[in-house]
Amino acid sequence: MKFWAERQVKSRTKDTNSNYFAKWCFGLGINLKRIEVIEDDEAEIIEAVRRMSERGGIGPTHDDITYKSIAKAFGLPLVLHQEAYTLMKKLSRPHPKQPNFNWDEDSPALRARLRMVELPTDAGRPLAEQFIFPSPELWVPIAVVNGNVHILPGVPRLFESLIDGLTPSIVPRLTDPEGKGSIRVMISTPLPESAVAEYLTELAARVEPKGVKVGSYPRWGKKHNTVTLVGRDKAFLERITPEVVHYVKGHLIKSDADEEHGEAGEGQA
Repeated sequence: MKFWAERQVKSRTKDTNSNYFAKWCFGLGINLKRIEVIEDDEAEIIEAVRRMSERGGIGPTHDDITYKSIAKAFGLPLVLHQEAYTLMKKLSRPHPKQPNFNWDEDSPALRARLRMVELPTDAGRPLAEQFIFPSPELWVPIAVVNGNVHILPGVPRLFESLIDGLTPSIVPRLTDPEGKGSIRVMISTPLPESAVAEYLTELAARVEPKGVKVGSYPRWGKKHNTVTLVGRDKAFLERITPEVVHYVKGHLIKSDADEEHGEAGEGQA
């Protein structure tokens, strides 16, 4: 699961993180159940973080209200993380509009920076399990609360760097520790959904025990639709794909760009 407290609610920010995160999960074979967008409101964050942490794991963006609200949700204090603060001072560049900023002098600017490294901290858990520094080039850690709530920054460049760096610590916890991920087979068909619905319903029931999900997606305004097969057993997917191609009178497509245009992949007709 993933949980988002962002400016997307007010349409001020275009969300690219959800798409990146979904692809990251797919590549590791993680079954992403939900992406939830909520307003930066303390009560909303507390309700969502408690509800969703009971069902799995979540990863909200970090800012003043998020840290504060998640700490409150789990009854934790906000504590200055000294390592993050030291890295902040080392790696942060001076802001051109704050030429007189001094790390050793109390000021509104310094207090604002300190709030960014005052993190929900559980005295009963090792600090190394609560704060992960995936990138040596970033001072901001991934704060892990309750063992399954991962707090990340919302800036796409930072989010993507931290998510990628988190992979080594996530892989050992996967059902498939090798992290082979899921496989998606895409088939373009000229037939309308109504013409393939009965067959795909029967197929879905037949392949479900093998962990394969069958999807059908209309391409509005196009002369084709897309049928997908998603699973982890590559050999099984390769066995059933010719049957599906035959029954939907379609052809394999290799990429998202091919899907958009309904073009056959290399070697396919």
